[in-house]
Amino acid sequence: MIEVLKPGLLTTIQDLGRTGFQQYGVSVSGSIDPLAHKMANLLAGNDSDAALIEITLTGPHLRFHGEALLAICGADFSPTINGVPHPLWKPLKVDEGDILRFGTPKEGCRAYLAVAGGITVPEVMSSKSTYLRAGIGGYRGRTLQKGDRLTVGTPSSLAMEMSNALSMNPITDWSIPHELIDHARSQTIRIMPGNEYGHFQEESREALFNRPYTVSPRSDRMGCRLSGPVLQAEIHRDMISEAVTTGTIQVPPDGQPIILLADRQTTGGYPRIAEVASIDLPRIAQAKPGDELRFAPITHEEAQGLFLRRERQLRELRQGISLKYV
Repeated sequence: MIEVLKPGLLTTIQDLGRTGFQQYGVSVSGSIDPLAHKMANLLAGNDSDAALIEITLTGPHLRFHGEALLAICGADFSPTINGVPHPLWKPLKVDEGDILRFGTPKEGCRAYLAVAGGITVPEVMSSKSTYLRAGIGGYRGRTLQKGDRLTVGTPSSLAMEMSNALSMNPITDWSIPHELIDHARSQTIRIMPGNEYGHFQEESREALFNRPYTVSPRSDRMGCRLSGPVLQAEIHRDMISEAVTTGTIQVPPDGQPIILLADRQTTGGYPRIAEVASIDLPRIAQAKPGDELRFAPITHEEAQGLFLRRERQLRELRQGISLKYV
């Protein structure tokens, strides 16, 4: 069991999302940084979709009531266990009564804490993800609060073997490939033209690729709002609401783009100037207010190839860990 001593700014339970219900207007939700989510679960011996804790901007303080294997990936919130610093992107073992504390991020915006066995909460529409706007999923449909107690599922055989190995030697003799860890640190976001790309003025299309944008403090789990050059359409026209997805870049009437994230709506009536390549969604997830972003073009074929390569790297990493411990 995990006791919440201090909740942090925005700490929720998430899995990889609530799929299959967008036709009813239900958001997918889930972890905003799917790469950090998968990596944390992998290092904790879980399935990639296991529910974990998503931490935003200011981290929680947690007390563990029992031994546990865990992993922390994503932004660096300077985590400590009983005051002793611990690294990210590695499996860690905690004991009865240990207190895990997070501070504010040195780098990035969101961290992911996975515990072997996964966080146990009821499923709502086949997902454990918290959807705050609807008040469903996760822990009572809300952010974590002081005094909450989270139960943990049964660890896998792989997690048990990893935990036993860490009891004998708390330092692993292997590490995560830097290509996976460093991926989210670039501020260049690769995008593909959206359905209404051609509706925008040539000057606006050039500005999108040649001028920087700044992440607005008004950003949230629904969308990353940007401030920068105004994007203007050639002809102003009413649009019928059409499908949008995570990574869609919409342009509202003020001309300031919004990159849609996990809690996005299922349809939108603003023109879609571009789509972010899935490989770069972690970069958006880790962009905090004040960060500067730039956009670069990529083809659909290139984006698909990069995504498939990363998924292959994750499978190979999981196989390597399994072979080492089981």
